[in-house]
Amino acid sequence: MDTEAQHTERDPSSDPEEGSRSARVSEAEGTAPDEVPPGGTVPSWRRTALVGGACVAFLMLLSHFVIQPFLIPSGSMEPTLQVGDRILVNKLAYRFGEEPARGDVVVFDGTGSFVREQPPGDPVTGLLHDGAAALGLAEPDETDFVKRVVGTGGDRVICCDKDGRLTVNGVAVTERYVMPGDQPSSVPFDIVVPTDRLWVMGDHRGQSSDSRDHLGSPGGGMVPVDRVVGRADWIAWPFGRWSTVPATDAFGAVPVAPPAGHGAGPHG
Repeated sequence: MDTEAQHTERDPSSDPEEGSRSARVSEAEGTAPDEVPPGGTVPSWRRTALVGGACVAFLMLLSHFVIQPFLIPSGSMEPTLQVGDRILVNKLAYRFGEEPARGDVVVFDGTGSFVREQPPGDPVTGLLHDGAAALGLAEPDETDFVKRVVGTGGDRVICCDKDGRLTVNGVAVTERYVMPGDQPSSVPFDIVVPTDRLWVMGDHRGQSSDSRDHLGSPGGGMVPVDRVVGRADWIAWPFGRWSTVPATDAFGAVPVAPPAGHGAGPHG
């Protein structure tokens, strides 16, 4: 009878000491779950954050230089623009020599014409608000306005003629974009628009604070052309209202303004 002990081959995985040694080696050579191993890939949460940050940065740059979303906070431009509409403002419309034309719907900074200069506020709060407004997620600054251009440099704008219509350079204008039931203006005026200035009015004349309300202010309610942010070209939200901002031919028969030099500003 063979009484010599038989040699058996051990399974490394069943050896506690071997398993412990393997675990120690694995811990020494391994990496923390959130660390990127050499030649490995970025964790999904970090990759998502990077992509999200890049998208926000791209949208901010696009908004600053090309197209800016703008939230409509009031009914002053009804029926053309409704409260809550988000429009896309074309900031390149007037960058290459073209200037605002009669009938254009524009967004402008009213500082110095519609509102007084304001003291600087909290920079952090201002930066966060500007970022949200640039993406169309917050109401615009209180100095930003959206109105329709009715008169440009040299134009004589009068309201109203014997038929109750507004006239530009002696030609009566049929303003089909005005809110039904509104008069062209309940305030009579006779003004000549200075060079490089704009006379602007809201389409909802009964609810719009526009150039008429600032006739006695510095600048006479005229908006400097260089304060125009851009032209409102599209309604982007809500989806049911997705469209271009309707153009108008109301000023098609208005002649070119007479040469400057015969006086500028309000006549009465």
